[in-house]
Amino acid sequence: MLNLWTMIDFPELTLILVVVVLIFGAGRLPALGDALGRTVQGFRRAARGQNEIDVTPRREASKDL
Repeated sequence: MLNLWTMIDFPELTLILVVVVLIFGAGRLPALGDALGRTVQGFRRAARGQNEIDVTPRREASKDL
């Protein structure tokens, strides 16, 4: 099985970076990096099974008025 990172060298990374800058512009790169980082972090958290939101219903005591 070939690993993708062993196949990509410096010229390919440079070309990818140039294309990304041309498409999105240099001003939006920090926002894109932040969004990508949050996405990867959320995916890793979901893969580990740690949910941020607990969706189990809570039992509430009924109050008669």
